[in-house]
Amino acid sequence: MAKSARVRAPELVGQGGWINTGDKELSLAKLRGRIVIIDFWTFCCVNCLHVLDELRELEEKHRDTLVIVGVHSPKFVHEAEHQAVVDAVERYGVAHPVLDDPELVTWKQYAVRAWPTLVVIDPEGYVVAQHAGEGHAHALAQLVEELEAEHEAKGTLHRGEGPYVPPEPVAADLRFPGNVLVLPSGNLLVSDTSRHQLVELAPDGESVVRRIGSGERGFADGTAQSAGFSEPQGLALLDERTVVVADTVNHALRGVDLATGAVSTLAGTGRQWWQGSPTSGPAREVALSSPWDVAVFGGKVWIAMTGVHQLWTYDPEAGTVEVAAGTTNEGLVDGPAAEAWFAQPSGLAVGGDRLWLADAETSALRWVDTDGAVHTAVGTGLFDFGHRDGPAAQALFQHPLGVTVLPDGSVAVSDTYNHALRRYDPATGEVTTLATDLREPSDAVVVGEDLLVVESARHRLTRLRLPEEAVRVAGVAHRTQRAATDVAPGEFRLDVIFQPPAGQKLDDSFGPATRLLVSATPPELLRDGAGQGTDLARTLDLDPAVREGVLHVSAMAASCDDDGSEYAACHVHQQDWGVPVRLTENGARRLPLVLAGMDDAAG
Repeated sequence: MAKSARVRAPELVGQGGWINTGDKELSLAKLRGRIVIIDFWTFCCVNCLHVLDELRELEEKHRDTLVIVGVHSPKFVHEAEHQAVVDAVERYGVAHPVLDDPELVTWKQYAVRAWPTLVVIDPEGYVVAQHAGEGHAHALAQLVEELEAEHEAKGTLHRGEGPYVPPEPVAADLRFPGNVLVLPSGNLLVSDTSRHQLVELAPDGESVVRRIGSGERGFADGTAQSAGFSEPQGLALLDERTVVVADTVNHALRGVDLATGAVSTLAGTGRQWWQGSPTSGPAREVALSSPWDVAVFGGKVWIAMTGVHQLWTYDPEAGTVEVAAGTTNEGLVDGPAAEAWFAQPSGLAVGGDRLWLADAETSALRWVDTDGAVHTAVGTGLFDFGHRDGPAAQALFQHPLGVTVLPDGSVAVSDTYNHALRRYDPATGEVTTLATDLREPSDAVVVGEDLLVVESARHRLTRLRLPEEAVRVAGVAHRTQRAATDVAPGEFRLDVIFQPPAGQKLDDSFGPATRLLVSATPPELLRDGAGQGTDLARTLDLDPAVREGVLHVSAMAASCDDDGSEYAACHVHQQDWGVPVRLTENGARRLPLVLAGMDDAAG
């Protein structure tokens, strides 16, 4: 087959400037001679955080030939703030240069449609591969080695130190804390997320009593001094002696013995769950995916399984885990547990017969009843957010991460990207604002007549008096700002492009190798073509009466190494897209979305 024309990679441009470069400007021209992987990401996106972790080993192994460049392309208004991006780069341990692109200039130049997207550029400055979604580490590793060999032979590969300049370390008791828990002793336990530790504080919320964990990113059981965590978040008291920890990046639940500080693994294998993996069974044998928070409800530990948009449970008596609610599809759909959709469920809190949860990507407050049915109190979907008080049907949050049940039965919401603490009253259905001018609040606990709020980006706990009356804030509403694609009404072709990476083939050993799920907001946009199927191409029928909306596309493909061995390694490629569209008579009649593809010139 003839090779397609090589495409020169567009230059990197972003009004926010560069991070992790020692204040130096970078360009692709300056990186000529190196293999470059551009990672289009945004820090609200758990799939993007998965990719950051997938790239760590590759980045370390090829540090003298490979430069990874993050291009931060925001979804939420808060993510367009430069300091918020600087904070996120430190919070998540990003050890490569990052371009802050708040206006999506470079995103548009590369015709990116989804977070995350990875683009590979060879040492001569040409695009050789593009991958949407996560799970591409194996293919990228193989491609980098091929490019190293090819360009070493051509003399176009230049080895040496990369442009990464780490930030200066900061002395502080807490660094990007995540969650807080009141212990039976009256002390406070805080997940010190970016330092990979738990910190026990005195009741004043400031004096350090002890630290649990080595402080180095790792996955190891042991003593308080030797155990390893990786970005721990949620905390829950299992009994008077044991705390359950959502060890997010280790994809595990950990147990902490409060008497000794010893750490053990309760659930998870340390590996990330993928489609086709078991969804129930012995807790130590089933993989999890970015557990963000935990809460004890109905005798079980409920888990906000952020990485797969589900709720799971851990049964401490039986030592098992299983899916409790959610389909893995990302969105806001209420109903029976097995049919509900979530979008990065994060904070959990128990109030009577309800399990409250902050559904971060839909900017929603939701709850689960004792029958497992899912309900939405506040929130409308993936693309609407803001800071607006009033009746629940009109109120708006912006990517909340925490929920706290107050003594009167109302719910405080850590409205993270609005830097506010909000309150929802189930009795009246009203949303009000309790406090503003917090910095990325992520959790709160009631202590007497006070609320202790985790101000994650101010690295501290802040004490607030429980107010008798809430503050009213003038409404601000937003919708995700991405350019709409002009498409023609009527018959419309959707093609998800997937080409197995070199050395792999489609894997249908456990059923169809591909899956495509299509829906729309509003649903009336699709007269035909919605639903699930196994073909990655589909003909849709767009209603001309609906002038604009969003096409929601979820695609999955499974591949295995084509090496003839009995135990070939298998890989799952998965991505969700939300594509804003505007119906015009002269619009496109086909929408191609790249799940994984490689240019012929890549070798």
